[in-house]
Amino acid sequence: MATIVLTDDHVLLRNGLAALVKNLGHTVLFEADNGKNLVAKLDAKNLPDLILMDINMPEMDGYQTTQWLKQTHPDVKVLALSMYDNESSIIKMLKCGAKGYILKDSDPVELKAAIDAVINKGYYYSDLVSGKLIHAINKMDDEGSDINTVNNLSERETDFLKYTCTELTYKEIAEKMFVSPRTIDGYRDALFEKLNVKTRVGLAIYAIKNAIVQL
Repeated sequence: MATIVLTDDHVLLRNGLAALVKNLGHTVLFEADNGKNLVAKLDAKNLPDLILMDINMPEMDGYQTTQWLKQTHPDVKVLALSMYDNESSIIKMLKCGAKGYILKDSDPVELKAAIDAVINKGYYYSDLVSGKLIHAINKMDDEGSDINTVNNLSERETDFLKYTCTELTYKEIAEKMFVSPRTIDGYRDALFEKLNVKTRVGLAIYAIKNAIVQL
């Protein structure tokens, strides 16, 4: 029996997940809409054993939240529960500190196995994750590999990529990121070269393709 926190911005899904977790014999300590909400609710004197973490959330996504937990509360284990089954998302989430990764459409039996494994062994690698990791490792040596490039992007470059998928002008993006327009030009030009694209549309397509943003 473990104490578990659910972090997901979809209320209906979260409610169903809470019922399932309780049926598995665990305690739901609390629920959070996003990473920022989770951070506000965490009590250092009563930390959960495990957090079921969605990736795509407003204000503070699963990557940022998992990274924060890794640095602030390293004993709290994170199990990613996401719709994304691409290599980039899996690798990035594990790199941020997640101890396992399963899909939202997984069978309850797999969820139970994943929770038990993370709690008892410290990790859970499903057939999906293992297969994706093996495929990714084989691709790592490929020059220009998308996976390689995604994992080599800085946090600021990733933030900039997210903003390129909005209707904001470059000047407005600079204001949002608290930098000068010239710095934004630098991010753009560096990403043009790094991602081998020539336009803002190319940047946006890359961000969507690699699950940096979700439509």
